[in-house]
Order: sequence, then C-alpha cells, then structure tokens
Amino acid sequence: MAPMGIRLSPLGVAVFCLLGVGVIYHLYAGVISSRISSFRQRRTVSLRDVLALSIEAAVKGGREVKRIREENHLEEKSKGETKEGASEKLTLGDLSSHRRMFFLIKNTYPFLQVNSEEHDDAEGDPGVWSHDIPNEVKQKIPEDREVAADRITVWIDPLDATQEYTENLRKYVTTMVCVAVDGEPVIGVIHKPFTGYTAWALVGSGSNVMPRAEYSTNPPKVIVSRSHAGKVKDFIEEAFGNNTVIIPAGGAGYKVLALLDPPDEEYEEADIYVHVTFIKKWDICAGNAILKASGGHMTTLKGQEIDYSGHEKNEGGLLASVKVDHKALVDRLPKRDLDKH
Repeated sequence: MAPMGIRLSPLGVAVFCLLGVGVIYHLYAGVISSRISSFRQRRTVSLRDVLALSIEAAVKGGREVKRIREENHLEEKSKGETKEGASEKLTLGDLSSHRRMFFLIKNTYPFLQVNSEEHDDAEGDPGVWSHDIPNEVKQKIPEDREVAADRITVWIDPLDATQEYTENLRKYVTTMVCVAVDGEPVIGVIHKPFTGYTAWALVGSGSNVMPRAEYSTNPPKVIVSRSHAGKVKDFIEEAFGNNTVIIPAGGAGYKVLALLDPPDEEYEEADIYVHVTFIKKWDICAGNAILKASGGHMTTLKGQEIDYSGHEKNEGGLLASVKVDHKALVDRLPKRDLDKH
C-alpha cells in the first residue's frame, strides 16, 4: 500500500505559511533590531571635527566673497525690503560663498540639518572636507566629544553685512558658521575675508578669542546696526542715559567681535550690543556661541535664551554682553512693545 500523504486545505496552507513567517520573525527580529539600533548609534559626529569643518567652510566661503568684491563683479540685486523699509541686497558673493559653504558641509555630513541664508537648491559644489584639523584647535581642544547627528542644527551665513559689502565697507563683512545642539549654540566661527582673521569657539572646550580686561555699563558703549537700527537711539538713551555712546556698525558678526578682544585692529570697542528689530538666526548664532564660550550672554531683550533648533526668525530683539551682570542690563531696558521700535 502506498504511504498516505497529508493534504492541507488552502486555509491550512495559509496558516502553515503564517506560522513559518512568525517563527522566522522571532528568530531574526532581534538581530535586525540590534543592527538598526547599532546603525543609529553610529550616526554620531565629532564636535572637534565639525568645528574644523566649520572653520574650513567659513574660510573657503570668505575667499569667494573676497574674490568677487575685488573683481568688482557683484551682480547686485534686491531680495526685497526689511520690516524697517531697508533694501535687502543679494550679490554673487552671497551665492558663491553659499555654494562653497553649504555643499562642503553637506558633502561631508549629508545627514545634518543645515540652514543657510541663501537657497540650498543652488548649483552644487564638488568640494569635500580636507579632514585637516588646525593645530590651534588640537592644542586648545585636546579631548573630543561625540554628539548624535539628529540633535544638531547647523546655521551658515555666507556673507554677513551684504549692504556694507556693496558699499565696499569691507571691515564689517564676515562669513559665519554655527552648530547648535538641542537648540543651544555650541560651535561658533566668524571669519573676516579681507583680513584673514577667524574667531572660533567650542563651548565648554576652548576658543581662540577672549574678553577684554574691562567693560563699563555706567554708561556703556553700545554697538547697534547702521542699516536696520529702528528707533534704537531713543530706546538706548531711555535705558542708559543721554550720555551713552552709540556706535553704528554693519554686520552682526562684527558687532559681536567688538565686545571681545580679537587680534584685529579694525574693531571699535563696545560694551554691549543691542538690536531692537527682527533678525535672522544665521546672523547671530555663531556670535552667541563665541560669547557663551567666553562667559558672555546673548538673549532677547527680555532676557530669554534663543532657541536655534526651530524656525529662522528671532523677533524678540537682542542684547549681548560679556563680563557684566547681564540680568541687570535686561532690567534697565524699557518695557515697551518692540514693534513700536
């Protein structure tokens, strides 16, 4: 007699297949899960490496800014007007610097969030990071830190002080990179294309720029925007008195360095930096990090910390200081609706 076979109905076949899949899933789900977890854990970045990359990006962007200005081939146009009615300029220097800086960072770390003042869909650049860490960085930051990539937001300003750039007021012009971790500024780089000076800092680890020995707040020398001032003069005099020295200047990067002691003779010394109108975060993030590394502060005019993980706008005004009682400065400011300034 021939051996009897086992015949399964279509439903039985389906159940058998599902059982097999279930067994395979239980056998391999743990392996797959651990591999995915391991992959995610590996997606971290070295903050010292990112600092070195940021310095290189700012310098390479600065070379484009300098070259185009010296060739006098700006291709200047307007992006529109600010809330105060001032024209927002756009030049070939902005765009060429953006391409160098943005794509250098993205080609190195494509998974990082990078926010630039200019459009990230501009034609790409094949540049890649040299992986060269400057000796000064190695000396000041001997120990590295790893941070999960999804906690990082990079802000780049390919050309700060475009208005002054078009007027050939070169001392105000900078290129800037900032790295925020969980919204807090941690790495700041401010590069001056026309002198070659670069200020940098990694908060909690080291910096190549220091505060001055003394600051005055009775009254202070206050540095403000020359092109987006709003009614800042009345605001400052109400806070600190009619004898307050007010210094108009271009570029947020320049104004932050005016609070410190950079080895560059092109700065006017200021005690605090005040801005009462709307400002973008790529303008201020790098300076915020550098001040923070020096024990300083940059907040809204109400003393609130600025979050660099979200949208690009900072509408609460700006107060920056170092080596003084920042809260006491906030308390002296007029408590008025900023939109009226």
